[in-house]
Amino acid sequence: MQTTTETRRWRLKGPEMEGPVARWYARIRGSESQLATYRKQALELSARLPKGARVLEVAPGPGYLAIEIARLGYQVTGLDISRTFTEISTANASKAGVGVDFRQGDVAHMPFENGTFDLVVCQAALKNFTLPRSALAEIHRVLRAGGSAVIQDMSKDATHAAIDREVGGMELGAFTSFTTRATLEMLKRRAYAPAELERLARLSPFHTCVIATNGIEVEMRLEKEEAR
Repeated sequence: MQTTTETRRWRLKGPEMEGPVARWYARIRGSESQLATYRKQALELSARLPKGARVLEVAPGPGYLAIEIARLGYQVTGLDISRTFTEISTANASKAGVGVDFRQGDVAHMPFENGTFDLVVCQAALKNFTLPRSALAEIHRVLRAGGSAVIQDMSKDATHAAIDREVGGMELGAFTSFTTRATLEMLKRRAYAPAELERLARLSPFHTCVIATNGIEVEMRLEKEEAR
């Protein structure tokens, strides 16, 4: 059994996303091109969901993806360790006129009942968890039988050229592009390679996964078995 201290350490791999750091991240992710990407992702992620499905986004940050999924008519909850992000995402949802239940909390000890959600999404956050196996176990627990999880993050195998293309598509100014590129190069050092994600899945209650790569991103899809 993990100690209380250990369960609180999951988000401390990198800089704490509070205050100015969180607000900076919210700004660079809120460009028109980024919002268009979130709208496209929301459609792709929800394509097979039944009407009225419940969706959880783990570490939603400013909440842009969760808001786009909610626009499509799904019940969406967001759970983030950052108090600043929880405040920002709640304000963003209110401004967008959609209902999303954003909460502050720990992915290693989620405040939800077993089998609550049809889909769990996690973007750009797994590499920051110091207890990734606990995170995957909790994601498995809160999924209903037959539900799925989609975890998307930066790949350790991302090339410098791919990082340049990613930043180039963000429509940022020269200085922000420079700092964003430097941040991505730093984040790459603690990201997972596809083979490492496959190993994490084998050690989790999911046992298996499907891996796909695109540009600087690696995606892990996990399914919770139907009840027998």
